[in-house]
Amino acid sequence: MDTESVIKDLASLPPDARREVHELIALLKARRQRRQPRVRRPRALRVEPFIGMWRDRADMADSVAWVRSSRRNEWRETDA
Repeated sequence: MDTESVIKDLASLPPDARREVHELIALLKARRQRRQPRVRRPRALRVEPFIGMWRDRADMADSVAWVRSSRRNEWRETDA
């Protein structure tokens, strides 16, 4: 089936049938777009809003010491 014969066949149809063909083409295109998975590219990490959110905190200058201190304070055993 070549393009010219399809165009001739389409031109020979009455207006309401041409409208149906147009709707069918739109339906087929929409169906094909849904089937094709979209390729999502990951955002660069440096543009994420959480990067650097603690950079100005003095208590986070040494993150290892901060974690140790937090664990010591939060996980200490309570006297029974």
